[in-house]
Amino acid sequence: MFQLQDVTKIYSRRGKHVAALRCSTFEIPRGDYAAVVGPSGSGKTTLLSVLGGMLSPNFGKVLIDGESLYEQSIARRAALRRDLMGFVFQTFNLVPYLTALENVQVPLYLAGRSKQEQAERAVELLERVGLGERLDHKPSELSTGQQQRVALARTLANDPKVILADEPTGNLDPESRRVVLDFLDELHAEGRTIVMVTHDAAAAERAQRWLRLVDGTVTAAPVGQLHRAA
Repeated sequence: MFQLQDVTKIYSRRGKHVAALRCSTFEIPRGDYAAVVGPSGSGKTTLLSVLGGMLSPNFGKVLIDGESLYEQSIARRAALRRDLMGFVFQTFNLVPYLTALENVQVPLYLAGRSKQEQAERAVELLERVGLGERLDHKPSELSTGQQQRVALARTLANDPKVILADEPTGNLDPESRRVVLDFLDELHAEGRTIVMVTHDAAAAERAQRWLRLVDGTVTAAPVGQLHRAA
């Protein structure tokens, strides 16, 4: 699904250049469940942003299903994100003045779906995450775990093939964390590709394999060495 070919991302800070990501060729195949681990500042979120078409590398190529992501027009890249990818963030990024139902409808509206299709799909997804009784609640009226479940429902609105998750359990209590991780397991079992950035070793244990980042360099973390990798 994803192929990175000699990708480098450099940030300029106070006149100095910092290489946030330096990876030689590696692949994330379709149907993979990869946990990206490593110390803070190691480049994990940069890697996720590069994969998601949101941050162009300075050098190298990022391929998705053989298509060079950053050689596409801005409109085409946006369409690939909309049609192929779903994003889960630690901060949820819900619109505070919209209800749960309306938040889930946003990507469907942007995709040009009819109002009826938007409503039916949003209700279906919110019921799937156990929030069928919270359709008209705004984010401030929901618990932290419920807000993350709304975000997960929104992520699935356009039936993405790949889920890119940045610390999806970072702000959650133990029970909400378990619900979110069980849901990610379920999505993976349906054949979706999942790439999850996490500091949570127990969350990373759910993945099929681990990618370790240290100073922007990606290596495979062998099974049984996760706690050292994180």
